[in-house]
Amino acid sequence: MFDDALRHAYDALLDAAATVDGAAASPPDGEWDADEILAHVALVTGATLHAVAAVTAGAHTTYDNRLALDPWTIGNLAALCGGGRGLRERIRRQGDALCLLGADTLTDAELATGVPTRLLSHGELLVDRTLTLADILDGLTTVELPGHTQQLLALGR
Repeated sequence: MFDDALRHAYDALLDAAATVDGAAASPPDGEWDADEILAHVALVTGATLHAVAAVTAGAHTTYDNRLALDPWTIGNLAALCGGGRGLRERIRRQGDALCLLGADTLTDAELATGVPTRLLSHGELLVDRTLTLADILDGLTTVELPGHTQQLLALGR
């Protein structure tokens, strides 16, 4: 259901990141640089992997992006991964795992599982309700990854 679209979204993001690597302009005040964007995406993907793994294990879970917005956590992950190249490799592997575990193997019942969700962006609460796992994967595929792909490409202009 999601495998091709999700894989394409990760590929587009990684292509954009490779394109702007080392050549990216400084972001506008208050915006993230390329490594910060990539660290954020890695943290969001990790949270998505966690939610998918919990559902497939029959466990209750939540989905919350606040940790992926924390400046210290973003900077720490970027440092732990060694910057852009390491972050791109982390995201590539996470995307592979998510496509394999999530998109290719989830049953309709698992996709319909409700997950209490809290999503923020720029300090604004966007979602504070239960979403299905399918909704979470769809949002990652159609909103989160494409949005950060465009954000990366804007740094290269």
